[in-house]
Amino acid sequence: MKILCVGDVVGEPGRKAVAGILPLLKAEFDVDLTIVNAENSAGGSGVTPRTATELLHNGCDVLTLGDHVWDKVEIKDFLNDCKRIVRPANFPIGAPGQGSCIVETKKGVKVGVINLLGRVFMRYNVDCPFRKLKQLIDDFPPDVKVIVLDMHAETTSEKRAMGFFIDGRISAVVGTHTHITTADEQILPNGTAYITDLGMTGPHDSVIGQNKEKIIERFLTSMPTRFETATEDARLNGVVIDVDETTGKARGISRVQRKL
Repeated sequence: MKILCVGDVVGEPGRKAVAGILPLLKAEFDVDLTIVNAENSAGGSGVTPRTATELLHNGCDVLTLGDHVWDKVEIKDFLNDCKRIVRPANFPIGAPGQGSCIVETKKGVKVGVINLLGRVFMRYNVDCPFRKLKQLIDDFPPDVKVIVLDMHAETTSEKRAMGFFIDGRISAVVGTHTHITTADEQILPNGTAYITDLGMTGPHDSVIGQNKEKIIERFLTSMPTRFETATEDARLNGVVIDVDETTGKARGISRVQRKL
C-alpha cells in the first residue's frame, strides 16, 4: 500500500496547495491513505474547526498536530468530536482529543496513526515520547500491522533517536515542525521508513512560512515584530511510503515536492 505524508500546512496558501495538488498526487502514486500535519493551517499558527474540516474535505484522511495545537482555543471541542484528527499523545491526561487513531482504507487495511511531541527545546512539559509510543503500540489491536508516527520535534537528534528506538515495530517515523525538508529519507535496518522532517506545505517565498521582511527585521533589531503569513510560491512537501500491509514493513520512501 502507498501512504502519503504531507508536511506542515501553513495558512491559506498551504490549504490551497493541498486542495490543488493533493488529488493529483493521490492519482499519480495510487495513494491509499493521506496523513497531513495541520497544526499551522489557521493563519500560520494553530488549527480551527473550519481549517481542519476544509483539509479533510479536500482529501486528507488523517490530520496530525504539534506544539501549536492550543493556539486557537476553539479547536478543543472539535478534537473531542473528530476522530480523524490527532494531537500529540504525550500531553498529560485530561487534555482534549486523542493522540492516536485507527483508520481503515478503501481496501480494508487498518492503519494506526500516532502523533507525539518532542521534549528538547519545546515549550510544553509533556510525557516521555519514547515510553508513550511503546505503550500506544502495545494497546493497538493485533490486526493493526501498519502504524505511522508523526514525530513533531525541534531537534534532529531526538527524531533520529526515535527512529532507531522503534525501528521494526512500526511502519514509518516522519518528522515535522521545522518546516524544512531533510534529505535523509531511508528504510532503517529493521524495516521502518524514516525522514527527519517532511518540510512545509505553504508559501516558500518566506522564512518557514512567515513574511521574510518581518523575520529579517526581528533578527536585525531584536524588537518584537508581529509575524505575517507569506503568500507567494505555494508548494506541497511530503513523502510517499510503500508499505507491505501484511507485515507492516516499509519497502520504500520517496520525497515529493509540487508547486501550485
